[in-house]
Amino acid sequence: MRKAVIIGAGMTPVGEHWRLGLRDLAVEALLKAMDDAGIEKVDSLYVGNMISGPFVEQENLGALIADWAGLGNIPAVKIEAACASGGAALQEGVKAVMSGLEDVVAVVGVEKMTDAWPSDATRYLAYAADAEWELFHGASFVALNALVMRYYMKTYGYTEEDLALFAVNAHANGAKNPYAMFKRPIKVETVLKSPYIADPLKLFDASPVCDGSAAVIITTPEKAKELGVPKEKWVEVAGMGRAVDTISLASREDLLTLKAAKIAAERAYKMAGVEARDIDFFEVHDAFTVMAALSLEALGVAKKGEGAKLAREGQIAIDADYPIQTMGGLKARGHPVGATGMYQTVEAVLQLRGEAPNQVPDAEIGLTQNIGGTGSNITVSIFRRV
Repeated sequence: MRKAVIIGAGMTPVGEHWRLGLRDLAVEALLKAMDDAGIEKVDSLYVGNMISGPFVEQENLGALIADWAGLGNIPAVKIEAACASGGAALQEGVKAVMSGLEDVVAVVGVEKMTDAWPSDATRYLAYAADAEWELFHGASFVALNALVMRYYMKTYGYTEEDLALFAVNAHANGAKNPYAMFKRPIKVETVLKSPYIADPLKLFDASPVCDGSAAVIITTPEKAKELGVPKEKWVEVAGMGRAVDTISLASREDLLTLKAAKIAAERAYKMAGVEARDIDFFEVHDAFTVMAALSLEALGVAKKGEGAKLAREGQIAIDADYPIQTMGGLKARGHPVGATGMYQTVEAVLQLRGEAPNQVPDAEIGLTQNIGGTGSNITVSIFRRV
């Protein structure tokens, strides 16, 4: 099996892009990645996107974006795995290179969410839940995560203040990221005084509705040499894992275990030949603060029930033992759902190149974890500095 390295990365700022359409965002990020790699063509294109149909009435994204980017008659396809679409698209692109079927692959994640009314956006995002058993009965995505947060706090004795620390950390890091939607640090009091959106979830426990796109170029080390890409730009995709769990919360064996994340992480660790303790930074899927805690537990960073304890002890800061959300995470950088996994990837690449605006000291190995639904479809990818 061939190795795969990322040789180019690009992204747009995350925010409310009223003057740009979905295709504009995707092509901007894609061309930035190609320019970063110093290439003018690719063998194929994979597009990570969750919900372009309802939001902007546009499907067939592979053809749309390849056409507007001037990529010619290449294969191009959209990959959908709910909010984990970006992470899934990345892994499909890596598999294409590793298999030997393609030599140079582009992967772009994109989502345009702000053109819809807030009530419609809430409904569209709930499509990641179980339509018949959850959405039909009025359980929004926010409500489902609120149930998990309430149960987590009750089971392990945490407070809303404990979980608010994840948001504070994310905003502290996002403040240094020029591509982040929110560039201002916050205090615990900011989170606690924000309005409830589904008790105990407050506004500042949740990631925002926003637009954005991020992209990478993937190839083999041999092809990277042939293309003349400097080795200091290479970042190896060392390990990958993916798994699903029941789509409805009611069917879970354990409401407080992200089983799909645990399985995906085990597969990624095995492929990369590393353990959780070897990872220098973690970009976890903090769409809601409680998901950051559960993710750290599923990834083997914390014992079951002790994810929030790491935040309480200050262990998730940029200069601590387990840095997370190094450029703001979903909470501060923003969560354009289908693009999130690709933003995580680009951020990992920048960290491992030593080019991040909020640099983890001496980072050699990074991990990204992208969640679809309330833990029903999860990808974990591990990256290594070459």
